[in-house]
Amino acid sequence: MTAPKKKLDIVVRLGLGVFVISFALIFGGMFLTRPDRSIPPYSIGAQEATIVAVHVPSWTSDGEIETLIRRFRKVGRETGDFGPMKIQPTTPADPEGKYGRMTIYVFADPQWTEPEVLARYLTGQDAELVQGFRKAVRGTYRLEGAVEEGRIGPLLIQQDSPATAAYSRVLFKGPIDRARQNRAGSAAHGGESAARAPSLSRS
Repeated sequence: MTAPKKKLDIVVRLGLGVFVISFALIFGGMFLTRPDRSIPPYSIGAQEATIVAVHVPSWTSDGEIETLIRRFRKVGRETGDFGPMKIQPTTPADPEGKYGRMTIYVFADPQWTEPEVLARYLTGQDAELVQGFRKAVRGTYRLEGAVEEGRIGPLLIQQDSPATAAYSRVLFKGPIDRARQNRAGSAAHGGESAARAPSLSRS
């Protein structure tokens, strides 16, 4: 004769319920607050000055992370305003712009986006944590003035090589021609204004 199954304690059930609800709220918030649906859901886990730790769901593919990194690139080139991307100004006192320098690390494991973890990583004093942090990175976007870089994969200590290409690759790297971008944006706005302006000629 089998013994009857023991019911879960009420405290345990309440704890599980809170956990499930919290999990649903976090990922529901990612989906509902992302700027648009063409990029994967994400949240800003932590930010220390110019360093930003971004969390994406664990099922996010490399292709989707690439889409997100390229969106950061598009914002950096076209407007330079990452506020709508939920990022606080990284260089607020810089007369050249509030987002003149930044490094965004993308993680699928939320533990690496905790504020205290990012702070400990930046001190560089915990070698084990630093190594784990670097390995857990899924993608990187870096902006240094007029130079940008985007990568997929963990942070490498060694140089890129055919051996590292299997798990880490450069998406783009080089200077930003902001003058060209501004001219293109001005021309586009000018064209839109001309198209909207009523004709003054008489038929």
